[in-house]
Amino acid sequence: MTSSPILKLEHRANECAKYLLESESLLCISHVDADGLTSAAIATQALQRAGVSVSTAFSKKLSDLELDQIAKMPYDTVLFTDFGSGKIDKIIEHKELGNFTPVICDHHQPSDILQINSEPINHRIADLDFHLNPLLFGIDGATELSGAGTCYALAKSLECNGANNRDLSALAVVGAVGDMQAKNGGLSGANIDIAKDGADAGVLKITRDLSLYGKQTRSLPKLLEYSNEFGIPGISNDSSGSIKFLNNLGMELKNNGKWKTWSGLSPFEKKEIVNELVRHSISRGLSASKINSFVGLAYELELEVIGTELRDANEFSTVLNSTARYGRPDVGLSICLGNREEAFARAKNLLAIHRKNLSMGISYVLRDGVSIEENFQWFHARNQIRDTIVGIVAGMVLGLEGTDPNKPIFAFAETEDGDLKVSGRGTTALVENGLNLAEIMSLSAQHVGGEGGGHNIAAGATIPLNTEKMFLEKTKTLLLSQPN
Repeated sequence: MTSSPILKLEHRANECAKYLLESESLLCISHVDADGLTSAAIATQALQRAGVSVSTAFSKKLSDLELDQIAKMPYDTVLFTDFGSGKIDKIIEHKELGNFTPVICDHHQPSDILQINSEPINHRIADLDFHLNPLLFGIDGATELSGAGTCYALAKSLECNGANNRDLSALAVVGAVGDMQAKNGGLSGANIDIAKDGADAGVLKITRDLSLYGKQTRSLPKLLEYSNEFGIPGISNDSSGSIKFLNNLGMELKNNGKWKTWSGLSPFEKKEIVNELVRHSISRGLSASKINSFVGLAYELELEVIGTELRDANEFSTVLNSTARYGRPDVGLSICLGNREEAFARAKNLLAIHRKNLSMGISYVLRDGVSIEENFQWFHARNQIRDTIVGIVAGMVLGLEGTDPNKPIFAFAETEDGDLKVSGRGTTALVENGLNLAEIMSLSAQHVGGEGGGHNIAAGATIPLNTEKMFLEKTKTLLLSQPN
């Protein structure tokens, strides 16, 4: 009988762990987003608990130059977390030259197979002994297992000398949520088992709750006003409307004159607000699918203080993004490792900057508009939006007024290195109809002398300046060739 995909993944994790436990000089290098930070934190803690000394570093992108620099460093083993699969060929070159032994713990599409398919395995991938990626075993790395989740599988295999790494499942859930894998009301696939581990270990609380961002920290009026994804008439994007809605409930929703947060409400108050939101939305003709999505599974970190950004997995991931995407991944890693004083205070300052930049970025796109083509749409932020957050902005504006939710969106921004960052974002429906942004980003970037990759639903690339027109022309052709 053929073993299940999960068992195959666990077997590969065991092989990777066995090698890592015997490593004498080890570098862990990870991607700089919420999933990358939690991946590094999980791997680092699991290795340290197993008595393995490890140094940790971060990178925005794993370029050939960066790999050449890593090869000159005094490490026999390099553990790549939340990236590496997209640079298989170059990494194998370094392995064959004896520069280092690579261990890859990733969930992005490998550079030499551009579809989710476990068999046959490409010959170059077969040249790599320690490659832990759910896509190699038929598990969807875009929706069912994040980089952090893959590192959690490794962490379980690293358990020895009485160590129990199940508490690291909470960080794996933060990584998955930060990687936008909590769709349609909750996590799916292998992520479900990880969340269950967290609940069993007492580090994660899973409940059905309002599916709005900011339940821990936003005041109730702001929580409702910023419900852009639901588009509730008279409430979403309407400051006075959200306040009027709350005042009409006839409930005491203030403490000492200040609005409560959702986390500060009683179960009865929460139920009444949800019921009234449903009635309000039905009376104003909101679609049943939108109304049904008001409530979904929520993931709270049990050991964090209620009412703080770190209590909610969604808000936790935003805190991490606000550190790594602004040049301070060390701060985000420190928070993941338990620092709740200096690092958290610094992170909250960065979070304020991050929120301001996202708001300005969205306003810029909505003001200047999106160019809508036959089978895609795009905008060029130039130097008005940071290249590290332009993908987040693209995902946030997709579906808003002036954009077409039925077409993928591509966003350009200039980098500090004098290149162009390209971010592509799609929807679950588009992916179900055949969209594969990882393939498009990889091939379109190669066409203009750049490089790219990622997931079917979200991907990125770095290309030379002034090549965006050629990039989009190639993208148009590739989109026409994909099934729809």
